[in-house]
Amino acid sequence: MSDPEIPHGDGRPVDMYLDLLRIRMETEDYRLLMRVVEPVLEAIDEERLSSLDFALDSDANAHLPQEVRDEVALVIATAVTGRLDNEVIELDVDETGPVRIVTDATTASDPVRLSEIADYIKERHRQTEELRGIAEVSGLPTDF
Repeated sequence: MSDPEIPHGDGRPVDMYLDLLRIRMETEDYRLLMRVVEPVLEAIDEERLSSLDFALDSDANAHLPQEVRDEVALVIATAVTGRLDNEVIELDVDETGPVRIVTDATTASDPVRLSEIADYIKERHRQTEELRGIAEVSGLPTDF
């Protein structure tokens, strides 16, 4: 087990990360963060994450400052992976513009791997647009 995965004491890595954020963040930002992550963490604990509809870029979360959004993503990543070395990075993807992703520190520092991820995002975007066109022509909803 590497250092980022070692749970300290009886606490889960996500609990430790939240404790650090509580100390580091402004109180109101931390409250915003907790309002967003609590239902997700509960769903993870209850193993019902697949039934949770959650998107950081949704209208419900549009009011969140970017720093809080990034921390929400890192908290969720820590809860899912058990790792404390996650990072939010921004990739410049031609078709979509800048895309923020969460990845481990090793991947974040690997330009070849980041290029592969950007290529994957481009391909997914192309497929989504193709499907959207097919749905539109077929008279089906295009909001996927």
